[in-house]
Formats: sequence, structure tokens, C-alpha cells
Amino acid sequence: MLKISLEKLDDLFALAAQKQTLYIPADRKDGGAEFTKWENGIKLSNALNTVRSAKDFFFPQTENLVDFKMEGKNIEVIDIREESEDFVIFGVRACDAESFKILDSVYLSDPVDSYYKNRRDHATVVTMACNRPSETCFCSAFGIDATAPDGDAACYSDGKNLFIEAFTDKGKAFVDSVTSLLEEGDTAELEAVQAKTKEILSQLPLANLSTDSFGGDKLNELFNSEKWSELSESCLACGTCTFVCPTCQCYDIKDFNTGHGIKRFRCWDSCMYSDFTKMAHGNPRLTQVERFRQRFMHKLVYYPANNNGKFGCVGCGRCLSKCPISMNIVKVMKALEVK
Repeated sequence: MLKISLEKLDDLFALAAQKQTLYIPADRKDGGAEFTKWENGIKLSNALNTVRSAKDFFFPQTENLVDFKMEGKNIEVIDIREESEDFVIFGVRACDAESFKILDSVYLSDPVDSYYKNRRDHATVVTMACNRPSETCFCSAFGIDATAPDGDAACYSDGKNLFIEAFTDKGKAFVDSVTSLLEEGDTAELEAVQAKTKEILSQLPLANLSTDSFGGDKLNELFNSEKWSELSESCLACGTCTFVCPTCQCYDIKDFNTGHGIKRFRCWDSCMYSDFTKMAHGNPRLTQVERFRQRFMHKLVYYPANNNGKFGCVGCGRCLSKCPISMNIVKVMKALEVK
């Protein structure tokens, strides 16, 4: 495995940025971290995870899909898409890397979403193993190893050096672009750090969270549970959980008259909203109980029913830390768990 001293990390970023646009997690002035285009002086954040997930790179919160120019009865359809530049997302955690697989199953299945696919094709994902997991983390409940993330390439730190290995052709191209700064590394200390991290993971408050009570075969039992009413009672339907979630994939499409033509936009939507997927006859889920149930049933029952048992959550913990009334998927799972 190749390595570089953490003291030379800025040199690695500078060299990588010469070949492709590079994004890294950087601290925000108002707290937390966000993926930021690397420029000289931008430092890698020590935060466990970014406030918003890396999903934004492939499925942005708002995007212009197409324009229409109208002259009398003539309508010109204008494809406003441009080929994306190649770019690298560095420092993606294991949970977010796993979320890409969930989004891929939605947007790369027939019919393929060409907007999403274009961004995925141009991106290189370089992940970062976790050394200091948080009390809100529960990725292990969904079979994710925070010390061994997927991606085109993965990085690991022993506190002194950054180790890197490539898994795909994109990952190899990234490593090759910075290989002049790398050297062969002894992973003995790294393995000790990974073992220590796994020990921490095993002692986290949510380490024993189980998914055994959920899945596609539990549909009727869970759907008809009397506990949904009580669980949803305090929910504000603010949608915060859906906007910080790396796996939520719902959107709305609207047309806007600019006075010079029509612009069609796609923007994130939330199943927690009363006007979500509003159609000519109205929203099919009229009550907050129904909308609340839909969110968690989708992640814990509907999605695994259609994806070979894979759940629609990656245990990143963002909803635990951001919900204003502390209602989240963990509380729902514990409340509905069969004892």
C-alpha cells in the first residue's frame, strides 16, 4: 500500500488539482464541514462527516433540466446540458460511499437518468476510513465497515501518514496522478489503528441496533402497526431529515416562465410535506401519520423488498443530529422492533 506523510497532504492536493477539479471536506465558518473546491489555503476538515452529504455532486438540490423557447405556436426545446468536467471527491466516508450504490440503483436503472449518469461518469470517489466514529453513527447495523470504505480509491490514516489504495481504473488514474509524492508504506501501525476503531464502533450506543424486525417480508405487520400515530405525533414535517439524508432521492419538477421562455427545474422534495407528489386529485397521503410512515417504511421495508434485502439507510447519523425534535429512524426502529 502506498503512503504519504500527513504533513505533505497539501502537496498531494495541489498535484491532484492540476489534473482534475478536486473537492475536499473543509470547515465552514458557521460550524460543521462541507465539500469545497480545493484551492491553495483550503485545509482538510477533521470533522467526522460533512453537514450535507456528497450526494449533492450527483443529485443536486436544484438543477435546470431543459429550456423552452416559444414563438407563437412554435416551441423550441433547448438542451442546456454541457459535458461535465472530470472531478475528484476526496474524503468521502464509508456511509456516503454506500449511499451512492442506493442512488445508482434508482437513477441508473432503466430508464437511466442521463443527468445523474453524466455526473457519475465524470467523478472519481476517493473515500476516507473513519478513525473517530461518533455516538450518532450506526452504519454497522447495515453491514458497512467504517474502517474499510468502498470507492474508486480509499485512504486510511494512522495519525502520521495517509495510506491509499485504488480499486478501479478511475482510482488508479488518481493514484498515478500523485504517485511522485507516494512511497511504499508499512501498514502495521495502520492495522492497529483500524483495530482500535473497530473496538470503538463495538462500544457505541447504537452498536447493537438490529434490522432483524424489518425487511420486505414484514410489510403488512409494520404498515398496520398502531405505533405510527404516537411516533409521528411530535413530527414537525420540516423535511430536515430528508434534506440531510444521503439516500433520499425524491424530487419535484416545475416550469417557470421567465418572460423570455420557459425553464424546467428539478429540485429536491420531501415525502414529509403535505404537497409532496401532489397530482390533479391531490396528495394520496392526506395525514401526517401517513406521510411519516411512508418515509420510514420506504427505507426499512419497501426498498429492501425490491433490492434483495438491502436497506435504504446507511447509518450516517445526520438525521439524529439535525432533527429539531429528536425523532429519527433509530427511534422508529427501536419502537417497532419485535422483542
